[in-house]
Amino acid sequence: MSTADRRARILDAAEELFAEEGFDATPTARIARAADVPKGLVFYYFPRKIDLLLALLGERLPAPAADAVQGVVRRGDPAGSLVALHRRLGMDTHDSLVLRTIIFRESGTHPEVRDHLRRLRRSLVELTESALDQAVDWALAKTLRRQAAETFVSVMLDHANARRSGGALPDVTGAAAVVALALGAPST
Repeated sequence: MSTADRRARILDAAEELFAEEGFDATPTARIARAADVPKGLVFYYFPRKIDLLLALLGERLPAPAADAVQGVVRRGDPAGSLVALHRRLGMDTHDSLVLRTIIFRESGTHPEVRDHLRRLRRSLVELTESALDQAVDWALAKTLRRQAAETFVSVMLDHANARRSGGALPDVTGAAAVVALALGAPST
C-alpha cells in the first residue's frame, strides 16, 4: 500500500467517524483501527488530532478557486449565472454532506474549524460577487453587489444544510431570480 493510500484511508476513516461520533468523542486509536493502519502512522501524518480534522476540511471541503466562475457566467443573465454557479460548486452533493455535518458541529467548539467555515463563506461571497460583476451589463454598486452575493450564498448554504438534515429545500432558482431583480436585471 502506498503512502498516499494509507493517508487517504486515515482521512476516510476520520471523516466517517467524526461525522458519526463527533471529533472529541473519536479517539485516534479508533481511526487507526478503522483505517487498518498502526496508530503511530496516524500521528506520523497528523501530529495532532486537530491536524487531521483541518486536513479533512482543507483538502475535501476547500474554498473554491476564483476560476470556478469560468464557463458558468452568462452575460446579461445574472439569475441563470447564479444557478449555474450553484451547480458548479456542488455544495449539496453527497461528498460534501459528511464534511458539512462535521464542520457545522465542530465550529462551535473548535476555533480552527470556525475559521475554516468563515474562510469558506468569504470565498463563496467573493466568487458570487465576481459572477455577478461578469453577468451584468452595468457597473454594480459595491454595497449592493456584496449584499446580493451574501444573500445568495446564504441560500446556497441553507440549501446544502437542509439537504443534510432532510428539511425542506430552499428554492435556489427563485433566490437567484430575486437577487437578479434586486440588481435591476430581468429574471429568467
